[in-house]
Amino acid sequence: MTTSTTQPIDVLRGMYAAESEYLTAGGPGRASFEPLAPFFAPDVVLHQAEALPYGGTWRGHDGLAAFFLAMSRTWAAFDLAEQEFLATTSPLVVLTRVRARARATGRELEFPILQTITVEHGRITEIRPFYWDTAAIAAACA
Repeated sequence: MTTSTTQPIDVLRGMYAAESEYLTAGGPGRASFEPLAPFFAPDVVLHQAEALPYGGTWRGHDGLAAFFLAMSRTWAAFDLAEQEFLATTSPLVVLTRVRARARATGRELEFPILQTITVEHGRITEIRPFYWDTAAIAAACA
């Protein structure tokens, strides 16, 4: 299965739609990662801030599947409340306001994430999220 477009913004919107279906179907550990796979290059790299409970560099489809599992262990809820596309060609720049509830503490947070997302040949090859306050996020989850 491949994506139907190579336009970076369309690839990203398709991935967000597939991610929503994946989470609705049960998400990590319950639903298959396969509907998301066509949107990511086989050697995709996701860089997360080391200070986060799911920090580090995640590589390839297996790495992304493991990342989603780590996220689901960290957050009981993680909603993309608002998104603004600041650049719609690769690398895309997306500002997202997140509403989340930590699984370990039950604490609720709202925070922004700015992401750069590189799309090449119709697939996402690299994602770099930038958080305003990783210490507050890590504290809420501990």
